[in-house]
Amino acid sequence: DPLTQFSMVFSALVHDVDHTGVPNSMLIKENEPLCRLYNEKSVAEQHSIDLAWNLLQAEEYVDLRSCIYATQAEFERFRQLVVQVVLATDIMDKDLKQLRNQRWEKAFSEKVMEESPQDTVNRKATIVIEHLIQASDVSHTMQHWHVYRRWNEAFFRECYKAHEDGRAEKHPVDFWYQGEIGFFDFYIIPLAKKLKECGVFGKSSDEYLNYAMQNRKEWEERGQEVVAEMLEAIQTGSSHVEDAVGDLAETEPFEEEPV
Repeated sequence: DPLTQFSMVFSALVHDVDHTGVPNSMLIKENEPLCRLYNEKSVAEQHSIDLAWNLLQAEEYVDLRSCIYATQAEFERFRQLVVQVVLATDIMDKDLKQLRNQRWEKAFSEKVMEESPQDTVNRKATIVIEHLIQASDVSHTMQHWHVYRRWNEAFFRECYKAHEDGRAEKHPVDFWYQGEIGFFDFYIIPLAKKLKECGVFGKSSDEYLNYAMQNRKEWEERGQEVVAEMLEAIQTGSSHVEDAVGDLAETEPFEEEPV
């Protein structure tokens, strides 16, 4: 389905538009005007949707819009998909998370549902799409250690700056090591297992899960050292990120381990 595929790509491109480098919880604490506009729900995500959508509606993109959707039904479907996919990247909203988990259980349970085969396919496709964008959002955790290392440091620097600017309550050094272990255990690895369960990536699902588990293992062994290195890099004005990128060319082929 080309419309669905393009909706995924479009959503991935715009999902962090105008992100300020702090989570929704901090935006709410700071009483940002956007919080009132969006009723303190998925503030950054809704803001990104509105900015991107308003830009797409500009006169200069009339030809692009005609390529994306030709009917009112396609317009409404495209809009619905974009909103749904971008909001799925808000993984901290407990209500949204609970709803997604419930939809997953309903879609992939062995219980026979009283619905048409097409409705079953649509329901599964909807929830799988949400998990695909979530996996894309944290895809560095399911790739080689050097890729994970690069983007982990970039995020660490973002959080460090937020703390320095007075926009974060905790210094990232204080929680980064243990926080990553919890992130792998309670989000990344369960997400990778779901993607394997639904079969959307075929055999590649095994690779993503294995990478996630290997990165988790290596982080447990080296994470504290890595945090110290990242802090030193910031304080000295250097960066281990560039070194990690250079190392990618020397990476040995991936060897699968049994899951």
